[in-house]
Amino acid sequence: MEKTKGLWGVLCLIFLVVFNTAFFVAGGVDHRMSVWISYGFIHLAYFLLLLTSRLARSGKSLAVFGFSLNALSSIYFIMELITGVAFILIAPEDYKAALLVQLCIAGLYGIFLISHMIANEHTADAEETRQYQIEYVKNASAKVKGMMESVGDKDLSKRVEKVYDALSSSPAKSHPNLAQMESQILLSINELGDAVSTDEKAKIISLTASLLVLINERNRQLRMFN
Repeated sequence: MEKTKGLWGVLCLIFLVVFNTAFFVAGGVDHRMSVWISYGFIHLAYFLLLLTSRLARSGKSLAVFGFSLNALSSIYFIMELITGVAFILIAPEDYKAALLVQLCIAGLYGIFLISHMIANEHTADAEETRQYQIEYVKNASAKVKGMMESVGDKDLSKRVEKVYDALSSSPAKSHPNLAQMESQILLSINELGDAVSTDEKAKIISLTASLLVLINERNRQLRMFN
């Protein structure tokens, strides 16, 4: 891993070394303002290209997010490199054209970059929400299903099975306003698991009844929110 990072670091330095060597060897250090502005914008574009991968939010869609941002930064870098080198070679006496043109390119890049980052944030949020929704139903149902196999009493087993059926048939989607109720359901399921393991029949009956009420109420409210 460390060796790979080191190689990436060397790879990133190659452009800087080649470009700066060519720039100073061919032209020296005495340049017009338009040339220095172009020099600065080229370096800015390159550093932004290197930093883009760190701007991508983590998640299952990280490859998609990273590709989108990297592609955008690559386009900006290529455009800026072509424009900047052109101004360096022409070296106009008036710096305003070099500044305005490259500032406009950087501004457009900034608008597109931020727009992509906002869209990626929304996608990542939706991905996290969806994952939470799936986990709620899957984990809760799995826990109750395991309890069904541990209950020896036929009547109690049927009560636990009703809870399982209610959970497994619940919509996977959720709503932020239901977070507290869903937490209560999960806590009650944990309590039910303890009651099953200690064979507390009265508590099992009480918890299964209250869980059915909570699950049905959760599903009813979910229909209202959606």
